[in-house]
Amino acid sequence: MAKVPAAAVAAGGLVGGYGIARWTGKRPLGGVALAAAGSVAAYEWKRQAGPLAATGLTVAYVAAFAGSHPLAKKVGAWPAVFTVAGGIAAASWAVTRRGAR
Repeated sequence: MAKVPAAAVAAGGLVGGYGIARWTGKRPLGGVALAAAGSVAAYEWKRQAGPLAATGLTVAYVAAFAGSHPLAKKVGAWPAVFTVAGGIAAASWAVTRRGAR
């Protein structure tokens, strides 16, 4: 089975969670997708970089989700979601790439 990088899982959780909530009209369903992807990413962060890094990246993931809301008022919903998804993907890659060597 191909391994999906934690950075892609986290970014996909933010984008997918918003997309599901928007297209179904059911915000809790989007929250389930967001939480599921966050849990998978956190597991991988812990495995690859340790518990301290995983905690920091998990906090960043939640902050990215929360921060997308006020950002959306300035730039629009989708641009805000893509911005925070890119930010968390970059942070994840930067922290976990050392463990991949």
